[in-house]
Amino acid sequence: MTKNEAKIKAKELVSKMTVEEKMTQLLYTSPAIERLGISAYNWWNEGAHGVARSGTATVFPHTIAMAATFDSELIEEIADVISTEGRIKYNKHVEYGDHDIFKGITYWAPNINIFRDPRWGRGQETFGEDPYLTATLGTSFIKGIQGDGEFYKGTACSKHFAVHSGPEKDRHGFDAIASLHDMYETYLPAFEKTVKAGVAGVMGAYNRTNGEPCCAHSYLMGEVLRKNWGFDGYFVSDCGALQDIYEFHKFVETRAEAAAVALKNSCDLNCGQTYDALVDAYEEDLITEEQITEAAERLYMIRFLLGEFEEVRPFSDIPYSKLDCKEHRELNLRASENCITLLKNDSYLPLCKNTDKRIAIVGPNAMSITALEGNYNGYASEYITVADGMRRVFTNADISVEKGTNYCLEKENDWGGFGNLISDGVAAAAEADIAILALGLDCSIEGEDTGYDNDYTACGDKKSVYLPKTQQKLAELVCDVCDNVIVVIMCGSSVDLGKKVRSHAKAIIHGWYPGSQGGLAIAKTISGDNNPCGKLPVTIYDGEHPLPDFIDYNMKGKTYRFIEGDALYPFGYGLSYTRFEYTDAKILEKTDDNIKVSVDVKNFGDRAGIEKTQIYAQYTDSRTYTPHFQLCGIKSVNLEAGETKNVTIDIDTYWLKAVLEDGERVTPDGKITLHIGGHQPDKVSNKLLGYECEKIEL
Repeated sequence: MTKNEAKIKAKELVSKMTVEEKMTQLLYTSPAIERLGISAYNWWNEGAHGVARSGTATVFPHTIAMAATFDSELIEEIADVISTEGRIKYNKHVEYGDHDIFKGITYWAPNINIFRDPRWGRGQETFGEDPYLTATLGTSFIKGIQGDGEFYKGTACSKHFAVHSGPEKDRHGFDAIASLHDMYETYLPAFEKTVKAGVAGVMGAYNRTNGEPCCAHSYLMGEVLRKNWGFDGYFVSDCGALQDIYEFHKFVETRAEAAAVALKNSCDLNCGQTYDALVDAYEEDLITEEQITEAAERLYMIRFLLGEFEEVRPFSDIPYSKLDCKEHRELNLRASENCITLLKNDSYLPLCKNTDKRIAIVGPNAMSITALEGNYNGYASEYITVADGMRRVFTNADISVEKGTNYCLEKENDWGGFGNLISDGVAAAAEADIAILALGLDCSIEGEDTGYDNDYTACGDKKSVYLPKTQQKLAELVCDVCDNVIVVIMCGSSVDLGKKVRSHAKAIIHGWYPGSQGGLAIAKTISGDNNPCGKLPVTIYDGEHPLPDFIDYNMKGKTYRFIEGDALYPFGYGLSYTRFEYTDAKILEKTDDNIKVSVDVKNFGDRAGIEKTQIYAQYTDSRTYTPHFQLCGIKSVNLEAGETKNVTIDIDTYWLKAVLEDGERVTPDGKITLHIGGHQPDKVSNKLLGYECEKIEL
């Protein structure tokens, strides 16, 4: 079914509804209209890294971990499995008359907000801090969810439009102030690219941007999204965001006025209950029936494109046995392996997996399932923690496990026990030949509006990029008693271990929130069965690095593109157990819209590896400030030991433009240099990886 055919069918069906019936269909809990053969439908479902909150499903690495793969083809493959499993569940939900929340196939993912500040708790849900990486991987995710057939397999939704990245504590009344320059250079590109790639839905944010609520924003929604970009899909409010319009933003005085201003600015669907007041708004002549009809037609276009009203629903023949099946678990493990990012290795890893040495696994993430899941997760049929994975891989080793400490709050043991176990953790490490410190966070510490406010977290946002003090204490004491320490960090953001631990550790692995198979992927990386290839989708800062005010949305001083000073571990960085060499970079084709670049990549190590080739543009413009570097191309390359491949990458010249004060993208009036290699061309990356990127002057 084409989109035009779906629009015609939607228009015909909606024309048969009364105005009252049409209004009810603009709530996420859309009730049945039996006289028209319409079943109830709940629009709210989540699928950021697996079908969430509705029973068993494959739990893939969280979005920030997927970003560390720098692999758009892998992301599309993952999303295709997510929508397959979503269809399996939906088919059975329909069969058994279950139309509850999280039972539909309209997924409110991906989160394509820019992870502008390492303290933001929801950064784990994003593809990182770079607009190009976010746009590229977000587009691949959307393609995987929606498919390319006659009907959508599921629908994706780009969120949260548009300038949104904390603070969590104040998000319901916060006003994010952003210049047009920063909006068009940083905050809007991923939305523009995913909209033009055909995403079915866009979700608005809780906060205001430059004074207007994001779910009723005349400029962002009306001028930019609908008019300039030509978006004809559905727009949904974040959950409860329309209530914020009158209750916290004080933008209007009543529920009816909030419902009216959102609808008039083309918010089609309300996640929440404020659109209950559409009746009042209509009776008070704040809205017209035509506006109600237009929103309903857009929503029913989506439902027709999903095949809801077909006599034989599309994708209804997928067997239930495909849910979290062997093939999906194998893909999940491969994804986990690809996201593992090796930050340090003093020629210590990999360890021989036949070792009979005593290994102590110490830390709050040693046996944690929540650190495998991240947030917005489903429930896997099998979880492999770090301790589980080590036991599976290192079968001859003498392995002991101690939690060592809580994630965050330290206290003496109380009658309930398990309050403070640092001495036990240190004791295990002291008697071990090798200590693996399994440190990090989970969604109770960094996450969405958690409600907890203590010395480390403010409702899910971190107050520091250091580890929590109790984990820092454990880590330093373990380093005092054991020479051979491997640190495994599992979290969704930038964390500094502190100078003592960084210096003492023989190796440091960032495992992110790696999915249900994550512990096995980490163990296989430690043993060398997996050669790590992940790259940092965020900058890791030294804990003493002066960060700008968290509530300041000006991009100066933020992310690798505008950082002041040096990173601890830069965006785009990650080690391998082999070495790669780049030669003979050249331009093959050049048009106004696209540049095709070629480079030879050689694996000159003694083992196979996957290299994540990256291209960065460096340019200047006398009319505006520009990034230090801008990622503009990526390619995942598999190479056997000693093998050379010629790699070609297309560069969209959109990413080579300077952005003026008014938001216009223009060809820079200074020179443009392309840097091609396995890392960002900054001096820290050059030093850590031991080589400089190839250069091409345009």
